[in-house]
Parts: sequence; structure tokens; C-alpha cells
Amino acid sequence: MKVGEEIIPCKLRGLLKRDKKVGSAVFVGDFVEISRLKDKSGVIESVQSRRNVLIRPSIANVDRVILTFAVDAPKLHPLLLNRFLVLAEKSSIAEIIICVNKIDLTTEKNFLSEYESLYKILRVSTITGEGLDELKEILSSGVTVFAGPSGVGKSSILNALDKNLRLKVGKISEKILRGKHTTRVAELINFGDGFLVDTPGFSAVDLAEAGIDKKNLWHCFKEFGKFAGACKFLNVCSHSHEPDCGVKAAVERGEILRERYESYLTLLGEVSS
Repeated sequence: MKVGEEIIPCKLRGLLKRDKKVGSAVFVGDFVEISRLKDKSGVIESVQSRRNVLIRPSIANVDRVILTFAVDAPKLHPLLLNRFLVLAEKSSIAEIIICVNKIDLTTEKNFLSEYESLYKILRVSTITGEGLDELKEILSSGVTVFAGPSGVGKSSILNALDKNLRLKVGKISEKILRGKHTTRVAELINFGDGFLVDTPGFSAVDLAEAGIDKKNLWHCFKEFGKFAGACKFLNVCSHSHEPDCGVKAAVERGEILRERYESYLTLLGEVSS
């Protein structure tokens, strides 16, 4: 636990462990009250209310999340991208940014431009340095979480921004074409006047764990809201099979990206009612 410039090893008060309102652990980013012990360690007495929580990885009080993917090695999969976006939207994080790394591996300089009407897109390369200055400025305040699949270069980007970080970097598995997990735990790292979090990569997110079900999944696709009011079965339309659906009509008109809608249908099939 950090108090001022001091790091204090702390344990969780027994009663707090059993408090279901807090959960089974204190999250990275939590603000807490502690009691100091004679051995200079501490005991966490209470956890303050959280502004938001990113479930996986478990981070509290986040100002922005940067979802990091690679152009190639490993290739960006639309369903995985939208799975991460859904989780970030459900977590009520104010600022969601998509970072496309290894942009030097493609000649398509506007890679992922079809998402630019929805989210800010940063295109970066640790080889050429493209986009790193803009990213560094974004990271200079607040708490920023880096999340994304293993192997896309999250730790490499942070090392390029600050040589003193020296985060461990892994190699892509030639057999499965995925990255190896090099970041084992999530931790706050001082960066300028803010904090950043390099998180363990993961390739599968349990949406139910984040409280997402068939009734609220569509709210995590923020462009759907503009058209949902035109549905015949207002408030009960799942935007999948019902007739006279405003969302489906918008997909057919090209006003909703078909790739996004197809990801929605796939995720809808995964979540419980």
C-alpha cells in the first residue's frame, strides 16, 4: 500500500474479508484506510467507494482504458476486440481508447478506421516511434489501464515510453501464434503526473462475470442506442430475431458496422438470460 512516497505492506482486516460489499480482495487502485502496526506494516480497515471497476483485470477507479491490439503477430480478431470493448463499456470507464500496435507491419496507415466514429484510435510502433509522443501525453495524468491479449506488445510500448520501466517482454509462440503471459500481476506504475497499469494479457473474458446478460449486452454497443427507439418491441427487443428492429435496419443501411453487429450476435449467444 502506498502512503505518500512510502510503501507499506498491509493485510486485510478479517471482518473486511467477510464483507460481501467489498468482495474477496482489495483491488489495485482502491483508496483505503489503514492502521499502522508496531512492525511498520499495516492493516486495511476499510475500502472507500469505487468510481468504477474493471473486472478482468481487477482495477478500481480508472480514468481511461487503452485496449491494445496488434496489426499482426498476433492478428487482430474483430470478435476479441469487441469483447474487450464490451467489458470496458460495462465498467463505466469514461475514456476508452483503442491502441493499434506494430503499425509498421502494414501499409494500411488508417488501419481500423471503421471504428473511428466510435472510439479514439491510436496507431503506434515501437520500431518507428510512430504515435508514441501522443500516447505519452495521454498517459501523463490520471489512472490508465493497458489491457489486451498477450503478445500484442503492451509492455514493449511502455518500455519505449520510459526506458526505466524495464518491463519483461515475451516472444510470440511460433506454434500457436499467440503471446506468452509475461506480465503476471497488475500494478500501479508512476508515469508523469499519473499512473499506468500494465496488466496480465488474456484471450477470453467471461462476460457473465462482469454482470452482462442478454438484457443489457446491447447497451455496451453504444451506437445501438440511437436506433433502438425505432424497434417495434420497444424495451424488450433483443435486436437479433425480432421483426421491425431499428438496430437491424440500421445495420442494413450501413449506419451500424456489420462487423460490430455480428460480434454482438455471437456474444449474445454466450451470455445468460
